[in-house]
Amino acid sequence: MTLVAPPDHTGGVRTARRVLWPKTIDSLDGYIARRGGAGLEAARTRSPAELISELEASGLRGRGGAGFPTGIKWRTMVENRSTEEPTTVVVNGAEGEPGTFKDRSIIRRCPYHVIEGAIIAALAVGSDHIVFGLKRSFEREVTRVRAAIEEVTAAGWADGISMEVFEGPDEYLYGEETALLEAIDGRYPFPRLAPPFRRGVERHARRASGVAAGSGVSSRVELAGPQVELTAPPALVDNVETLANVPRIMARGAGWFRTLGTEKSPGTITVTVTGASRRHGVAEVMMGTSLRKVIQMVGGGARRGHRIKGVLPGVANGIIPAEMLDTPVSYEHLSAIGSGLGSGGFIVLDETVDMPALAAGVSRFLGVESCGQCTPCKLGGLELADLLRTVSLSEAGDHQLDLAATRASTVSDRARCYLAHQHQVVMQSIMSRYAHEFDAHVAGTVGPVEPYLIAELIDIEDGVARVDERFLEKQPDWSFDELSTGKNPADRLGQNRFGEWTFRP
Repeated sequence: MTLVAPPDHTGGVRTARRVLWPKTIDSLDGYIARRGGAGLEAARTRSPAELISELEASGLRGRGGAGFPTGIKWRTMVENRSTEEPTTVVVNGAEGEPGTFKDRSIIRRCPYHVIEGAIIAALAVGSDHIVFGLKRSFEREVTRVRAAIEEVTAAGWADGISMEVFEGPDEYLYGEETALLEAIDGRYPFPRLAPPFRRGVERHARRASGVAAGSGVSSRVELAGPQVELTAPPALVDNVETLANVPRIMARGAGWFRTLGTEKSPGTITVTVTGASRRHGVAEVMMGTSLRKVIQMVGGGARRGHRIKGVLPGVANGIIPAEMLDTPVSYEHLSAIGSGLGSGGFIVLDETVDMPALAAGVSRFLGVESCGQCTPCKLGGLELADLLRTVSLSEAGDHQLDLAATRASTVSDRARCYLAHQHQVVMQSIMSRYAHEFDAHVAGTVGPVEPYLIAELIDIEDGVARVDERFLEKQPDWSFDELSTGKNPADRLGQNRFGEWTFRP
């Protein structure tokens, strides 16, 4: 097994330090001393087509959750880019998946290879501007990236390419790539139908027309007065960890990248292990390592005197039962057992965890974080969460349990983004694999259990993860008021209303 982790977590295992550096790199000079910049230097000697071909050959897949082939994404951007406006490269660092802390860990250790990868991406797709999309609450990471950008710019690495850090909201949907683009353009993080390669960000049109960022002007609308039509040329959106892999691929070649991992999932993956493990942490492991070994090496295995009951890979994929812990950590192997790799966050569950309570916690998280543009997702999702809560509290009968199963099957109807689909997948996996526990609550043979807290990780300190407990106070309308307005966020905030939430000055 290949592992990168804090020294006391390695257990003497051979390490492979590709994106999660073992020690913090404090300066650009320190990064260069460790062969940083070699990828950009190699990239400048190649054509955009050659860069994309190299990336395709490497087999690198997006590390943000979906696992889409990065080289194909870059080629699609080039094939669909505007002939009048350059493409914008957007680095997605809006990490909010429960149980995941890998992007922030990468940035804290070394933001330079993320920036270098973004510059290489800009060269490949013909971009002159890079936006690093982080959350306003990620103060440590925002400061780190801004300082690194200043160093890189002063060193001349980004000649002809401007860079900025965008500080967005804490909402879970901000990490969805189209919602991220909406937020960058000054609107609320509500997913849209047009993918980034069709519609990106509007910054060029705004500069040309004199329209201020955050003004609320939607793409391709005509303004009153002088006829000005704003467009949103395509944007390339890639995850932090994805771009951190790019420099070494360009410096050492696709063949080198494939020396680790599996055929369909080459390379390494940065994982987070939290929950009922002996310790919590972030580490880089070789694709194809068994989940059992990952939990053992990163998290120390189950807590003393306890046994692992299952693993929740964030809230985007099906739960993994204990009997499947020997499954290799890769896109293809986890998909084959009805789950997925996602963003590499694994929440360990032991025999003390009540599965109906877990389901209720996951469902509440997804129901609250739904924006409300799709009625089955928001209203059906909230109803599902309420039904599951009554089950976990042993207050439900057979009718409520049957209705919960029905809502789980319809929550994704007519959904415009993946949130509703993941709500369906996770709920159906928990309810089917642990049906006997739901039946026990309905029968009254199990006492009431409060829903399990599922929320974003704030930090991991001294081997202990801190979960955002403030989420317990969050209302379905995205406020933290004592009472909810009863409106969906998309109705309360309005897709075309601005001023209450301004991201830019």
